[in-house]
Amino acid sequence: MIGFLAVCALTVGYSLIAKRMASTFVTAPMVFLGVGALMSIGGFIPAAASQPLLLVVAEVALVVLLFLDAAKTDIMELRNRHVWPLRMLVFGLPLSILLGTLAGAVLLPTWSIMAVALAAAILAPTDAALGQAVVTNPAVPVRSRRALIVESGLNDGLALPAILFLAAVLAAETQQNAGWIIFGAKQILLGPIAGGVIGWLGGWAFMRAKAHGTTSDVFEGIGALALAGTAYLGAVQIGGNGFIASFAAGLAFGGVVKGACKFVYEFTESEGQLLSWAAFFLLGAVLVPDAIGELSWPVFVLILTSLLVVRPVAIWLSLLGTDSAPITRLFFGWFGPRGLATALFALLVAEEIPHALAQQILNLAINAVWISAVLHGVTAVPTARRYGAKIAALAPCAEMHNENVHVKESET
Repeated sequence: MIGFLAVCALTVGYSLIAKRMASTFVTAPMVFLGVGALMSIGGFIPAAASQPLLLVVAEVALVVLLFLDAAKTDIMELRNRHVWPLRMLVFGLPLSILLGTLAGAVLLPTWSIMAVALAAAILAPTDAALGQAVVTNPAVPVRSRRALIVESGLNDGLALPAILFLAAVLAAETQQNAGWIIFGAKQILLGPIAGGVIGWLGGWAFMRAKAHGTTSDVFEGIGALALAGTAYLGAVQIGGNGFIASFAAGLAFGGVVKGACKFVYEFTESEGQLLSWAAFFLLGAVLVPDAIGELSWPVFVLILTSLLVVRPVAIWLSLLGTDSAPITRLFFGWFGPRGLATALFALLVAEEIPHALAQQILNLAINAVWISAVLHGVTAVPTARRYGAKIAALAPCAEMHNENVHVKESET
């Protein structure tokens, strides 16, 4: 109850100054993580009592946000028009996991290679919410903002199968039971099938209802949320993974409605923010204090390596051969904040792998989130302004700010 009260009160307070805060280096995730941690350390919120609430909020937030982020994406348009995010997803994401595994193997030699790979996969997804000052900054060209939004919206769902598979392999190795691998394979295979079918049927039904005037925007919103829940629960019933199903349902749904459901966009900007802020607050209250206490130098160096080396190199390599300027590749490489997906995926696999390892990976993920929140929050506004000015100098034409026109970023 105290946790709910604190979240509501903090949300009211922050919403009153949110516009002013958007122009500073202090972001909403920083505020909610920090206040949650301080209240926990001060004894105002008992961490043990808040943990069940965290698990509920985390699962609901993950299901809804996976579905809505995917639903905003038109796969055909992504393939034909959005070359940069497509490259970052298809090549940059696997490269991030590979390079992260290599870095982890060096810095955490006592961990098994599978454990290191799992940690690298959990650290790979990005969260545009932590870089809100970038993706909403008019100084940054629209095409660049769109690329970061699309990438961060999809890379969490694309990383999830790898995370679940690695967790299943770790569980099988520890328990000497191949059944875990079969269980993991079923979850990865059946989840997308169930989600895809439910999402497509839901999208078809929505379009038919709109064509016949039997629904409205308000009821479409209720139906979209219920569809995400249907995909999750339907997949669980047949042995698939509900989170993968939610993501697949969103992709199928978005492919059918093609932007016709306004709720998908509006919810993310309003009620979705409340879900996200509540999750950050509870992460701060329940997990951040213990994670900071367990932060070792090798883990700290690995987190910095992931932020400063692994992602920048992976993104740079993935964009070679495109019309992106070097400054854009550097900019995209830096602005890959680790956020909710990283924390929630660590929570998700914690129950499937040995407790000691689960705690280490969870602490790694939580420390990565708060460190990323601070570093990306502090650098977001000045770096976005500098990048925007640099691009304007390289290609000083208004078309750079038109998302419908892809202007080559020239270096001359």
